[in-house]
Amino acid sequence: MNTVPFLYNAFGIEMAARTYFDKSAATLSLAESATLIGMLEGASYYNPVFNADRAIARRNVVLSQMVRRGVLAPAAFEAIKRRPIRLDFERQLEARGSAPHFAEYLRKWLVTWADQHDYNIYSDGLKIYTTIDARLQAAANLAVRRRLNSLQAVADVEWGVPGERLLGASTATYVGMHGRVRPFAHFWSANPALTDAFVRESAPYRNAVAAGATPEAALALVRQDDDFMAQLKLGKSRIEAGFLALDPTTGDIKAWVGSRDFDTDQFDHVARAQRQPGSTFKPFVYGAALEAGMSPDKAYLDQVIEYKFRDGSVWRPQDIGAASNQPMTATQGLVYSKNTVTAQVMQEVGPAKVIDIARRAGVRQSRLAAVPSLALGTSPATLLEMAAGYATIANGGQYNAPQMVTRIEDSHGKVLVEFASRGERAMSRGTAEDLLQMMRGVVRQGSGQALRTQFGIQGEVAGKTGTTQDNTDGWFIMMHPRLVAGAWVGFDDARVTMRSSYWGQGAHNALPVVGDFFTQAVNGRMIDVHAHFPRARDAWFGAGFWGPPLDWLESVFGKAPSGRSAPAAPREAPARRPQERAGQPGRVPPATAFEQAIEDARRTGRQVQDEVDRVSNAIDAVRRLFD
Repeated sequence: MNTVPFLYNAFGIEMAARTYFDKSAATLSLAESATLIGMLEGASYYNPVFNADRAIARRNVVLSQMVRRGVLAPAAFEAIKRRPIRLDFERQLEARGSAPHFAEYLRKWLVTWADQHDYNIYSDGLKIYTTIDARLQAAANLAVRRRLNSLQAVADVEWGVPGERLLGASTATYVGMHGRVRPFAHFWSANPALTDAFVRESAPYRNAVAAGATPEAALALVRQDDDFMAQLKLGKSRIEAGFLALDPTTGDIKAWVGSRDFDTDQFDHVARAQRQPGSTFKPFVYGAALEAGMSPDKAYLDQVIEYKFRDGSVWRPQDIGAASNQPMTATQGLVYSKNTVTAQVMQEVGPAKVIDIARRAGVRQSRLAAVPSLALGTSPATLLEMAAGYATIANGGQYNAPQMVTRIEDSHGKVLVEFASRGERAMSRGTAEDLLQMMRGVVRQGSGQALRTQFGIQGEVAGKTGTTQDNTDGWFIMMHPRLVAGAWVGFDDARVTMRSSYWGQGAHNALPVVGDFFTQAVNGRMIDVHAHFPRARDAWFGAGFWGPPLDWLESVFGKAPSGRSAPAAPREAPARRPQERAGQPGRVPPATAFEQAIEDARRTGRQVQDEVDRVSNAIDAVRRLFD
């Protein structure tokens, strides 16, 4: 009763009572209570504002059930049933604020919390302190609005939508990049099966069939309605987005944009939309392999392999470009998002271990299928889960559950409860550090280069793009030591895709949203640009003493590379063959003896840290038992 919708943005019985009768639910009369309960069968159909007769009839059904069950006297029922409904209607003007999807998600959580602790979120005057940063939220709103408006113009050209939604400048940019615009205006007529499927799912079609028309006649009737068909096409070709930013060190959510416009689309693409993450899932594959002992420099052959399974099925993962049939390190496989290499890594480590590390990192709600193709991101997940997983990597392998609230006070300012994430070890510090180093390459020379070349973002950043089959979903998640930001871009209906192979990639639709946001954050000094990712050595004894001198030496003599990749083509093309060393194909030797010493020390340190992590996990397990 605290969550059901009663129209007019009224959720729950208390808001319904205030909306229709301008009073608290506790002071409703019997007839008023029965009216609202009757609306549960169908709020629109039994809406007392526009359908008074239906609402009265339904109210009387509720009252008659009370008579039947002996909780209302027949005489009282007879006295009430002929009374009209006396409304004192006033739409509740609820301030949506700058993060309406976040507020709605939080409200549902608060209702549950309040019920468990005997509070009323509408009448007890509780003060809720959230984690949202107003400046970062404003930057996120602007980035989504500005970048999605440009993408919408491209989508309108590609899908041949009427000109009322076309933006001239963006369309001109599209034409300038792609030359003569192809005749997309005829797409809908050239794809009658898809158009018919959309029509059959519409309310006018269902109503026509319910009224007695044959399916064929109903289809033809709806198709003749030009206004409806135009609106249908506009709705289906409306490109949407989800955006989330959180602090990896605490799990605090700093910005949340669930859709381009809450009034137009209230569906939350952050916490509710489960979409295939594509290549953004690959870090979990490599993370599982690193945990199992794989070196970032391990060499694989970039070649197409057929994997045959006991049930007779065959899996043959390929990339957009042809395989080079040359050696390639694991680091290069992730940097260039090579399906051929990632599939081999998955075969070595197995789906079970990949699922385990993804779960520990943060993908904890969505179902992950234990199949080899999971390596390529075929199991849908939410942006909230994926961003939480990347935050774990950015936080040195320590998982912090996403946090919405810092504390709750009563009406007198007394603190009722304070919230703080209790971190848990999801992967070793060494694994997280190796993953971060590998994913820095995505920004330096892989599909995330636009962060630097287009948006001028420097400092310690890493990330990964993702694009699913037929350009259905575009992803990009960026990691910074103090902020993880991720974006998903696509259409609500997965049958509608970005038809351009250029704009359809996550590097060209989701990445600009994140880049725009982060540029604003840097320019507005909302974030510490000099922050560093946690390193495995930070946990070693005395690191605070000898760490700074080692940092200085590395800045003077250079940092030992874990692998070197050749410049990449714009569309994640295969890397050239790396340099080789006898007995170690694809590995680049350190340039100096000093760098070799640093590399050896790191390797030894990671081994020591793994032992420390095992002890730490055991201590955590004992603590949880006592908790």
